[in-house]
Amino acid sequence: MPFLFLWVVNRMDELRIAVGQINCIVGNIKGNCARIVEYIEKSRALGVDIITFPELAITGYPPEDLLLKGSFIDENIKALGELTEAVGDIVVVVGFVNRQGGHLYNAAAVMYRGKIKGICHKTLLPNYGVFDEKRYFEQGNKPLVFRYGEVVFGISICEDIWHREGPTGKMAQAGASLICNINASPYHAGKIHVRAEISRDRVRENNVFISYVNMVGGQDELVFDGQSFVMDKRGRIMAKADAFREDLLVLDIPLKKLGRKTKSSLQPRTDNIVRVVTISRKVLPRERPRLSLPVRKPLEPVAEVYEALKLGLHDYVAKNDFQKTVIGLSGGIDSSIVAALAVDSLGSDNVIGVFMPFRYTSKESGTDTEELVKRLGIRLLTIPIHEIYRAYISTLGPAFSGLHEDITEENIQARIRGNILMALSNKFGWLVLTTGNKSEMSVGYATLYGDMAGGFAVIKDVPKTLVYRLCKYRNSLSPVIPERVLTKEPTAELKPDQKDRDTLPPYEHLDPVLKGYIEEDRDLNAITSRELSRATVRKVLHMVERSEYKRRQSPPGIKITPKAFGKDRRMPITNQYRGK
Repeated sequence: MPFLFLWVVNRMDELRIAVGQINCIVGNIKGNCARIVEYIEKSRALGVDIITFPELAITGYPPEDLLLKGSFIDENIKALGELTEAVGDIVVVVGFVNRQGGHLYNAAAVMYRGKIKGICHKTLLPNYGVFDEKRYFEQGNKPLVFRYGEVVFGISICEDIWHREGPTGKMAQAGASLICNINASPYHAGKIHVRAEISRDRVRENNVFISYVNMVGGQDELVFDGQSFVMDKRGRIMAKADAFREDLLVLDIPLKKLGRKTKSSLQPRTDNIVRVVTISRKVLPRERPRLSLPVRKPLEPVAEVYEALKLGLHDYVAKNDFQKTVIGLSGGIDSSIVAALAVDSLGSDNVIGVFMPFRYTSKESGTDTEELVKRLGIRLLTIPIHEIYRAYISTLGPAFSGLHEDITEENIQARIRGNILMALSNKFGWLVLTTGNKSEMSVGYATLYGDMAGGFAVIKDVPKTLVYRLCKYRNSLSPVIPERVLTKEPTAELKPDQKDRDTLPPYEHLDPVLKGYIEEDRDLNAITSRELSRATVRKVLHMVERSEYKRRQSPPGIKITPKAFGKDRRMPITNQYRGK
């Protein structure tokens, strides 16, 4: 086991900072604080001067209407007081909910040697996409900066750093050369690059270092990817924490690079713009180990999405006290990738597959299902639905007399399968994972109370074309998904010779339309192109609008695109506006 060499550092030479990238659970105030204390102790052993934790780390993020409960706010404030007592000679910055004058604030407490030295309030409250902060919080109006030895640093909270009119400039003018930004920034594909560019803008405008700590973990539909970083004054990332995992990132910044302000700017003051608070004028040297900075290679785009889905699924299951999951397997690509994700995030012992053949189920689907479960090492239940279907048709015969078979009989098959999965869930406490993708959810190509029945929709925000790329990526790690699953034409197998293209445009055409309309809010004229005819686009948009009632009744799913269904996109069900 490697060991660390200790030596005495001249505190005038370097500032050692840490970011505590932790996985918080909404409402688990005691557990979140225990995690914070654990990371404080790790940091103390490493001789850290300042450690920052994510936005609302004490309560978890987003607490939503828990913020309307007075007892919840009381417990979070009490926990902050107890946490303060555990802080020794290390500066700790932690997010919590502050109550002041009858109002609530998204806040950061700065603690040192058993005392709260200052409380910063979030200045800019996001009220778009998945954010509803103006529903709960008041806006802060006076930034704080802190003097610690010869270092002056400022605290900002998430959205505060995203805009030029945020507090970064004011804090820099007041003497801050380091901005500690604490975040609970939800993931979508490629967002780490957006965060880096936004931070780079603030760095260039204000000639400061930025320490950016982000939460990690799954919370309902959201995934927090971590990927915390420290950026220097030239806009270069000095070090980055791991993606989709808890991490403690520690690094040293030479004080000569932080020092740029005059002595007069370091004096405590109060004015109408900013307040400067002294934490300690003198910091004693102490022994600390030599650091070796981790090298984090960025994930490839598809690998990044795969890791996000794994984390979101794992934490939804674990944080809601489930253990085993059950999946309806069809031999198709969607159920195959969900099964692979479930095994990779939960372990093969916690995944059960159910194959429910009918007369339209091909022999190849059965063979591919058996091969998949063999490669994944999961249990398979085979439950034919022939007799149940005959019972349905016999029971409904008098009511259906004289009518031809249509989509009704197809949906009966899907609903039988949904009922079987829910019966297994009720009997054994298994969580049903649905297998519908974003393309299908968008246009309503799914059966309400059938294949939409379940507790968690793993790939609800994953377009069909991306499902194929995820399968190929997973097979590049080890070939668990049979090759034929990737090459055969998509079909629901609810009637003879059925193919998805009977109802939908090819997915390579459908997905760009859906992205333009749902994620980019473009209209028919803007989406129509040489490859996408006006008639095709109009048909797809009509299907999207008519399916809103279905999506409202679907289980929650993991957000991986800039605009997911649910909190991101909130359309009325009763809606007669169709645009121009």
